[in-house]
Amino acid sequence: MHDVVKELGFLILGTRFKRIGESLQAQAQALLASNGVDIPAGHFPLLAALDRLGRLGVSELSQAVGVSQPVVSRSLLVLQANGMVESTPVSADRRVRRIQLSRKGRELVRHAKRAVWPVIEAAVAQACQPLKGSLLDQLSALEAALEQTSLLQRAAATSSVPPTALRRSPAR
Repeated sequence: MHDVVKELGFLILGTRFKRIGESLQAQAQALLASNGVDIPAGHFPLLAALDRLGRLGVSELSQAVGVSQPVVSRSLLVLQANGMVESTPVSADRRVRRIQLSRKGRELVRHAKRAVWPVIEAAVAQACQPLKGSLLDQLSALEAALEQTSLLQRAAATSSVPPTALRRSPAR
């Protein structure tokens, strides 16, 4: 079967990036789940932004992670329902809310920063390491690398942290 997305090259590069992004996110989700973290991988940029920047409004959070306000708002509803973030109104304008990590959210981020994010980062870096040549060739090599060996497999092969330690999570 021909891969039409690859064959069309620069014409549909956005689709190609989206496909790679979805693959990376799905594999990161599997890696998170294997380490006892049951928060969607797509929510971690919000958690990381709140960890780095502190209390933010939805607009500021949207700018910090580069996604639309509606996407941020929907994600925050899930994070708040899971007890990861807290929302408080601003006294000058009760319609405006400030978002911050809850105690549970801070514990999850602390665990992720120590035991899970470095593993994901190392696995992605390993998949990207052999990339050389044109952008399209690099995308093909990255896709092939992720198809051949998932982030979960790469993390298991390169992790210096015992698997049982990675499976413990304060999020459960």
